[in-house]
Amino acid sequence: MDLNPESLLLIVVGAHLQAEANDRPLANRLRDRIVQWQDTNGCAEDGITPYVCCDLWYLNTTDLMERPTIAIGDPEFNAATAYLANRLPTALVVDESLRVQLDPEFIELNACVWGVNPTATAGGVDLFVDRYLDGFLRSVHHLPPAAH
Repeated sequence: MDLNPESLLLIVVGAHLQAEANDRPLANRLRDRIVQWQDTNGCAEDGITPYVCCDLWYLNTTDLMERPTIAIGDPEFNAATAYLANRLPTALVVDESLRVQLDPEFIELNACVWGVNPTATAGGVDLFVDRYLDGFLRSVHHLPPAAH
């Protein structure tokens, strides 16, 4: 696996026990979904590797903070979410229980997904995948928007 920061698409979870227990499995599932998307869209050889890491590595490594990033988890348990949430517009809020934040034009390639509890966060990740993942990954891979 190429761990050169220039080749990574980061999925960041908190370095907190609750984040490890609840958010890391979501991040691993999202990573697998991204790999599937890359295979389906002929991007597997583009040299972009989805990689799950914790917020401590992300926030303390400038090279990582410059890469496309999806932070998963409540800002209380994920410092990367707390950092990005103040810098990104809200794309989706459901009943004040979950939030997806990202640049809807996918120019800035950062996103954060979180909920008030693990179930809400999981729902947020599902909504992110359904509504935004294709556009996000098309921008990461410099592909044109999908035809409607």
